[in-house]
Amino acid sequence: MTPCADEKFRFATGARNYRAAEQCTAEAIIEVASTFPPIRSSQHHDFPAAKLNRLAAAPAFTVLVGVVLAAFVVALSVGSVALDMHAIVQALGSGDDSTARMIVRDLRLPRAVAAFATGGSLALAGALLQVLLRNPLADPYVLGVSGGAAVGTLLTMLIGAAAWVTPLGAFGGAFASTVIVFSLSRGDGAWSPPRLLLTGVIVAAGWGALVALLLTLAPDAQLRGMLFWLIGDLSEPPSTWIPLLTLALGVGIALPFARDLNVLSRGPIAAASLGVAVTRLPWLLFGLSALLTAVAVTTGGAIGFVGLIVPHAVRLTLGNDQRITLPASALAGGALLLIADTLSREVVAPTQLPVGVITALLGVPTFLYLLARERR
Repeated sequence: MTPCADEKFRFATGARNYRAAEQCTAEAIIEVASTFPPIRSSQHHDFPAAKLNRLAAAPAFTVLVGVVLAAFVVALSVGSVALDMHAIVQALGSGDDSTARMIVRDLRLPRAVAAFATGGSLALAGALLQVLLRNPLADPYVLGVSGGAAVGTLLTMLIGAAAWVTPLGAFGGAFASTVIVFSLSRGDGAWSPPRLLLTGVIVAAGWGALVALLLTLAPDAQLRGMLFWLIGDLSEPPSTWIPLLTLALGVGIALPFARDLNVLSRGPIAAASLGVAVTRLPWLLFGLSALLTAVAVTTGGAIGFVGLIVPHAVRLTLGNDQRITLPASALAGGALLLIADTLSREVVAPTQLPVGVITALLGVPTFLYLLARERR
């Protein structure tokens, strides 16, 4: 057994030198796991804390779906032209060119769908990152993905590129940030959650400096629009159904791995001994988180706090079973951003606030409350 594997073995069998053990590679973890007695795969193994309580989960999901539907109804009904429920249903089902139909189907519905999909994607990405990094303070921007997307978008705005180029610039910046972070965090060939987290923070700081440079170089005619997008703006989403399909794809990919994530949250040694692919699974889900974040930032700009507070609140309310946490976070995040976007349209109407301002005003006190509740 290698010295690193021996360190892992001593930690797993009672030694508490966790700091030294964490420096070992995933290959060493597998080597240690191979020395343990065979245990059934995690697909057939449930820890007591991770048992799915369907009787408790069903009411929670019923409430979440009800909140989402109510948020959609409010988003479609309020505005400069108020519409009642009958007018909304008629506008969605009719094929005429009435004013109500144009308001609902051409203006409010695309924005509402984009807000829901963006919030759900950010919350799902945050839930994945928090369990993968085993850090409840991780969020979708911890890997610098948001900063890279912001630089790509602002650069296309600055050079006056066509509107369809802007989403490509945002996605390219987000992808570049992901590649840079993972390349720099590998070090001697392996990465650890602390190293990945620290690298993401440093890369995000670099992107922030580039954002400041681009804003300094921007002419006055473009500066307001760039700042508005940077804070978070859903007034003119470049696409409506792409972020919704991306969210559905993200839930569909992540949910089958929920059992493995339950085991992985207990540490890589326990996960490897139960048959979890501790070297491949994190790469897949980190990539999925980056994709969700990139599409969300491309759609609505740099919107903060959704990916941080929503998974945190869901875990405190419904527990830490990822089979519940992942889909519940997606629903709750979508509902939160949809409500925040509606408030951004109506608080100081006819002026529209950046939705990122609303999420920050809601997120800061909520997160402080959650921290205080967790301490108790």
